[in-house]
Amino acid sequence: MLRMLSLAGGMAGALALSQFPEFSQQYLQRLAGKVDALDRVAAEFDASAQAAGMDREQALVSLSGNAFAGLHQSDMRSTFTELDRLRSDLALLRAAGPVERTLLPHRFLDVETFAATWGDFQPAVPATTAGVATGAMGYVGGWALVSILMSILTTPFRRRARV
Repeated sequence: MLRMLSLAGGMAGALALSQFPEFSQQYLQRLAGKVDALDRVAAEFDASAQAAGMDREQALVSLSGNAFAGLHQSDMRSTFTELDRLRSDLALLRAAGPVERTLLPHRFLDVETFAATWGDFQPAVPATTAGVATGAMGYVGGWALVSILMSILTTPFRRRARV
């Protein structure tokens, strides 16, 4: 029974983790599109600032004096901060291979991009080396997790050998 449950856990882990390379590729594509769009916003802002004889910070500071301008300044600062964070995530994810990306879950934290990717994601049979490798990792992890949990749960009910 324990072996069957461990096998089932391994298969579930393999199935789940084998999908990660394709999901991460789709996330990466969406993230790159978002970075491109924010780059355009930043470039337009910087061009407007330069046309007015200012740099970015001076232009941001000039956005004050009334409630709307202050809110716009805050929005633009948030946009620039988000752009820097997303550029960093994108660079690291691009540099990492599909299997290496499994070690970078903290770089998949853009909620909008993650939700949009998840919403369109269709699981498929992995036909790549990365899919097979992550599937094997998932199998080992799932098997080990179920084996450990079952061992912990059944320990109080085992008969002790008499000496």
